[in-house]
Amino acid sequence: MKILFDCDNTFGVDGCDVDDGLALLYLLGMDAEIMGISATYGNSDLDTVFLNTELMIEELGLDHIPLLRGGAFEGDYKSEASDFLADMAERYRGEIYLLATGSLTNVYGAFLKDRRFFENLAGLCLMGGITDTLYINGKVMNELNFSCDSPAALGVIREAKNLSIVTGNNCLKAFFSHEGHRARLGGSKIEIARYIDEKTSYWYDCMKKYDIDGFYNWDVVSAAYIMKKELFEDSFCVINPDEDSMKSGRLLGNGAPVRVNLPIIKDSNIFEDEVYRAYRSVDMN
Repeated sequence: MKILFDCDNTFGVDGCDVDDGLALLYLLGMDAEIMGISATYGNSDLDTVFLNTELMIEELGLDHIPLLRGGAFEGDYKSEASDFLADMAERYRGEIYLLATGSLTNVYGAFLKDRRFFENLAGLCLMGGITDTLYINGKVMNELNFSCDSPAALGVIREAKNLSIVTGNNCLKAFFSHEGHRARLGGSKIEIARYIDEKTSYWYDCMKKYDIDGFYNWDVVSAAYIMKKELFEDSFCVINPDEDSMKSGRLLGNGAPVRVNLPIIKDSNIFEDEVYRAYRSVDMN
């Protein structure tokens, strides 16, 4: 399966989320054909994301995969990343799935360059948005991906074809405990297991602010939906975001109705087992 991956990857950056990098590792473990990675902002600023993704590509021996620099802020829609996304979708019309796990600045920029962009894609899966207040162990967690460029998010949702959105609420079934991590990766002789263990250890400490011993593997859920749909139940529904609701990433507002798919994980344990299996299949050489 041909994938374009637009992400705000901060895997291994102290204090920043690890899930974009884990989504990349999942795709590699599932033998996806990654046609390109485009850097956007969200978990951190664009420079941090780009340089960190460049380092990860080097560490994993992925020099054959193009890395493109995207827009650096809301409204920065003309970039090498948006041009690349539009051009690749046109060149491989009907063959490429786009996975977007950060701000949607680059994705909307690709549409502004080529109004046929979404029609050219085989499908689009986004991680972001909420349908209700998101609570982590009783504490409110603010939505990030859609809200950091809300005009772009609203534009993408209204214009996209074959759109699936993995919401923050539906990702709550993807809780990866520290105990499960240690059982599957800790002390392993497998190179990729040691790599993941070393790169993610700090994130378990960061999540203690929510009084949890683990983390929610947000972006991997959207990657898994593209690669292994049998792990999910499709949930087609009508949402109605507007300019105000998108500022907080809320998909339910007072805007025009849009029919989308909000997939739901069928079985959390099976899902977790499949993700770890994919991780361990990655060849770092």
